[in-house]
Amino acid sequence: MGFFARPARSALLLAGLLMSCGQAAACEPGRARSDAAMAGWWRVDNACVSLQAEGETASAEQAMALPVRWDKQRNGQAGRALLRLQLPEGRQALALLIDRIGNQAALTLNGHRLAVIGRRPSQDVSRQSHLVMLPVELLNEGRNELRVELQAQALRGALLGSLRLGPPAEAEALQARWQLFDQVLPAAYVASFLLMGGLTAGLWWRQRDPVFGCFCLAALAGVLRPLDAVWPDALLPWPLWGAVLALAYGCQIVLLNRFIVLVLGKNPRWMVRAIMLVLAVMAVLACLSFLLLQRHFWTLALGLMLGLSVACLAMVLRVAWLERQAIAWLVVLSGALAVAAGVHDFFLVRTGWLGEVSRQLTPHALFGFVLVLAWVVVTRYSHTVTDYRALNEHLAERVAEREEHLRQAFEALRSKQQEQAVLNERQRIMREIHDGIGSQLVGLLNMVSHEGGGDRRELEAQVRHALDEMRMAVDSLQPMDADLTTVLATLRYRLQPRLQAAGLRVVWDVASLPPLAELAPQAVLQLQRILLEAFTNVLKHAQARQVTVSARWLPARDGHAAEVQLRLIDDGIGPQAAPEGTPAGHGLTNMRARAASIGAVLHIGQGAEGGTCVAIDWPQPAR
Repeated sequence: MGFFARPARSALLLAGLLMSCGQAAACEPGRARSDAAMAGWWRVDNACVSLQAEGETASAEQAMALPVRWDKQRNGQAGRALLRLQLPEGRQALALLIDRIGNQAALTLNGHRLAVIGRRPSQDVSRQSHLVMLPVELLNEGRNELRVELQAQALRGALLGSLRLGPPAEAEALQARWQLFDQVLPAAYVASFLLMGGLTAGLWWRQRDPVFGCFCLAALAGVLRPLDAVWPDALLPWPLWGAVLALAYGCQIVLLNRFIVLVLGKNPRWMVRAIMLVLAVMAVLACLSFLLLQRHFWTLALGLMLGLSVACLAMVLRVAWLERQAIAWLVVLSGALAVAAGVHDFFLVRTGWLGEVSRQLTPHALFGFVLVLAWVVVTRYSHTVTDYRALNEHLAERVAEREEHLRQAFEALRSKQQEQAVLNERQRIMREIHDGIGSQLVGLLNMVSHEGGGDRRELEAQVRHALDEMRMAVDSLQPMDADLTTVLATLRYRLQPRLQAAGLRVVWDVASLPPLAELAPQAVLQLQRILLEAFTNVLKHAQARQVTVSARWLPARDGHAAEVQLRLIDDGIGPQAAPEGTPAGHGLTNMRARAASIGAVLHIGQGAEGGTCVAIDWPQPAR
């Protein structure tokens, strides 16, 4: 028994040694191999990894291929990871280009601290590439080992991506190209989404169109994720900030699906219900994932949103195929790119079922919907311009039609007004003939009818008076162009022979008078009759040798309207010296009535140097 026991113990010891050697060999990191695609470069593809979640002991080292994703190894937990990587041998100036690293990391080269990336727990430096120079003095001629210590927060996507080593100048140029995707494009997306969100908010406010309202919400929700890529510090404590980011990203995806449905003008009830259901379930799963620190809840939510996007794309493809709409084909193109990016990110980045990559494509693909919105805005603007042009043409035709109707109505009204004016003028002339010349002729007829034929002088006076009435009626019909001076001159021409025959000297003192808007034919006739009656009274009763006729224009003053002042002054015996017993006639009453009919005021009184003064004050409207 002892003989056999000693070999058994030896065999067990040998087996243990072999297992230990096998385990040690498995944890030996692979050497950096030359990158055939880039001359002078080395690529590190695997490392020895030790993981330690919070509250647990560190795991044994094991070989893992890069990238190493913390969340996939330790679902929903915080902790730290230690990775050992073997770098090329030799002392030469090299630069280490790290595709992704973090949440926070510390790098040690051959026992010397090389760099610390992300010094605060609030920072997440895993969204960007990093360039670290390897000092020649820290490198060995033989083996060089790089130790990476990762500090990971729960559900924050901590990882170590691929590593490349190469000449510093070329490494800097390569990183500059990587930063185009890591920083420049996300910053451009932030600015673009803010701009488009503000634009669509204004369009929605003016038009209340749900297409613009939906894209506005999607654009504003899409600002946070690219902002988190370029701004390493969390704006809220983690994991609250993670829940906000997840909700914003989910809302952006779901609202973009709703935007697509609205753009196509299709609103199937099943699709609307599916969108609302996915939105509600996504919100619940996002909150549960970050509240319970369980990665699978958010993975399930991403899968649901991917399925919704595929269903929406299928509906858009059917509409584009059946209706041949240009906007539908544009949506198909943008949606296909977004779905392809979503499949890539879900199966390669999130779950790693089809491989392991660290760069997401969805943020870039979603920007294609900005082009869809631009197409919608341009198309609707073009349609609006076309509609407005057609409306303007229609309104122009309606306006022209209305103008023609108004012109015809105006012509008809003007014709009627002219007919009415002619009729009124005829009636006026008839009245004037009846009341003026007609009454004079009736008086002559009565005088002639009496025995003896009447006094010859009286008959002659009546005939002259009738003749004056007729002449004044004819003069009132002549075009005076609102010129009172012409009216007075015409009256002077008519009466001058008669006055000279009676031995009466007439002094005309008529100043330049402006045109009078109120000088209508009726006013001319009434004014002539007043002056004729005044001259007749001078000839009959005044026993005067001279009569003065004056006319003045008084402009508006002290609240009084402008007026024309007419004065007829004789040097006779005056109004108080009329013979007693003379029967009172109707001459003065008629003169005042005629003055009142044209808006004037008649005064009869003593002249300044004796005789009688007939004063006419005729106010004129403002011009």
